[in-house]
Amino acid sequence: MQSPSKENGHLLGLGLDNQDGHKRITQAERFTVVGGSDETHGRMTETLVKTYETLDRRGKSIETVEKSELRDIIKENTPS
Repeated sequence: MQSPSKENGHLLGLGLDNQDGHKRITQAERFTVVGGSDETHGRMTETLVKTYETLDRRGKSIETVEKSELRDIIKENTPS
């Protein structure tokens, strides 16, 4: 039996460009994305999924990664 994860970090994406009246919320174990247009919401979700994939590959977590490295990872994983 595995012990429960001691990670408590959680990233939040907040979209402010929604003008179509839809309420978008995507919740995952390690992140939440709220609001935004369909395009923005999708981009933020993709960015956070890829960010956690990169952290996992590097053997790091939100609690152990340096803020500057996390910023770089998010920037690298943001779709253009």
